[in-house]
Amino acid sequence: MKDALRAGIKLVIFDCDGVLIDSEAPACRGTARFARSVGLDISDEEGIARFAGKALPQVIAEMEAELGHSLPPDTHATMHANLVALMKQGVEPIAGAITLLEALKKRHIPVRVGSNSSVMEMEAKFGHTGMDRLLAPERIHSAADMGAPKPDPAVYLHGAAEEGVRPEQTVVIEDSDTGAEAARRAGMSCILLRPASHPLPPFWPVEGFVRVEHLDEVLPLLEPVLAPELKQ
Repeated sequence: MKDALRAGIKLVIFDCDGVLIDSEAPACRGTARFARSVGLDISDEEGIARFAGKALPQVIAEMEAELGHSLPPDTHATMHANLVALMKQGVEPIAGAITLLEALKKRHIPVRVGSNSSVMEMEAKFGHTGMDRLLAPERIHSAADMGAPKPDPAVYLHGAAEEGVRPEQTVVIEDSDTGAEAARRAGMSCILLRPASHPLPPFWPVEGFVRVEHLDEVLPLLEPVLAPELKQ
């Protein structure tokens, strides 16, 4: 059935940027500043449109293609260090994120994170916002560190395997087309956090995919479709 989550959910996997942490725009603006430093004419706002949801290797490859030459070998390390420093300075939680994580923990609903950010970046973000008390390190998975950035589904499939659940028993909470495509390829349900004024991904609708505008809508969607052992 379209516009409804699959029944029997045993695991929730969160994307990080744009779902838990309001870091997507600051990170993209920082990337745009770096792009300008190497000779590309990319404004901060263009950076948000171009780089949202993408891992650093993808971003660097795009820059090199546009420049017509390779960037220095230490470019990845430089950009990564800049992003980690930026994340330690002033990111904030997405509205409703901490409340939702607390509610899921209270209900004993398993939670993991699967992001294109590195584990180091996520630890900086979660530490700054206090989410580290709700997200154990072994439940945080990085597609970038795996060398398989979204839309490759590897990070989501890995998270489900670590939990010992099947993909169809997993729901991903995403905000980007890239991440939603990874969930689709993984065969998982997906809750897409996106304003009604913004377009849906080109592959929409998909079985098991729904859109919400606020994280407060997530738990009421989950409750009817949880596996019996997770229902109160």
